[in-house]
Amino acid sequence: MPIVTIGVCVRNCASTIRKAIESIIVQDYPHELMEVIFVDDGSEDKTLSIINEYKSKMDIRVKIFHHKWRGLGFSRNVVVKNSSGKYIIWVDGDMFLPKDHVRKQVEFMEKNPKVGIAKARYGVLNNEKLLSFLDNIGYVAVDFLYGGRFTSRPLGTGGSIYRVGAVRMVGGFDNSINGVGEDIDVEFRIRKKGWLLFLGSPAVFYECRRRSILSLWQENFWHGCGGYQVWRKCKETFALYKMIPLAGFIAGAWYAVTAYKAMRLKKVFLLPFHYSFKRIAWCLGFISSQIHHKNNLSTGR
Repeated sequence: MPIVTIGVCVRNCASTIRKAIESIIVQDYPHELMEVIFVDDGSEDKTLSIINEYKSKMDIRVKIFHHKWRGLGFSRNVVVKNSSGKYIIWVDGDMFLPKDHVRKQVEFMEKNPKVGIAKARYGVLNNEKLLSFLDNIGYVAVDFLYGGRFTSRPLGTGGSIYRVGAVRMVGGFDNSINGVGEDIDVEFRIRKKGWLLFLGSPAVFYECRRRSILSLWQENFWHGCGGYQVWRKCKETFALYKMIPLAGFIAGAWYAVTAYKAMRLKKVFLLPFHYSFKRIAWCLGFISSQIHHKNNLSTGR
């Protein structure tokens, strides 16, 4: 059985990081074959102290890195450079895992040696607030529609397992992408090298979704800013027309029908409006980043 690295790149996750760490501690994969690499990207809350608190409680090898804010691309490269595992499983600070997550992810990759990245399935949390429920159920619907197959859809790092050899083959993550989008960029380069990407492995993970309109807006605005950096680097990474609000409304309607068939809950029909809202925030973030980039060019920065 191979050594596995759990990569935890975090910033200001004090309210959720305990649950993430505790879910790693209880994994049923042999702990002597696991290591956890924490990278704190300039947290201003108690995230780093909580990580240090748990270090002595873990029977898994732990490495902790801390630096001033450098962005996700830089932080993920810290994990890649210091990993001694055959695989990296990415765990965000607002995620938690069932105890069989690592084992199922590794078993899947060992059976599929041509797969460079595999994404686990989103689990459904009970008693979620409406906003969190809608945000999560959209991803669950995507898994239902497109999961269990090879894909060219963006996977994201959270809940994904990376073959270390594949990510090192392409030179790791792009340090210049200091917001989000570093995952879309590296996925694209890994796929170009001939590796396969898989959506919906047998493993499951859970993610604590946004609970306020403001935090949902900020998250998607930030994603739009990062999206511009990735799109400017390589326009093949994703199609812009899919990110406009109308496309979001159509996608949300499609996912709502799928979710209703599975759950028979009428509130899923709010998904078109939920997706449209997220796309508006994303587009404004994209435009904001574009204007910022052009201003920097004009001033010679």
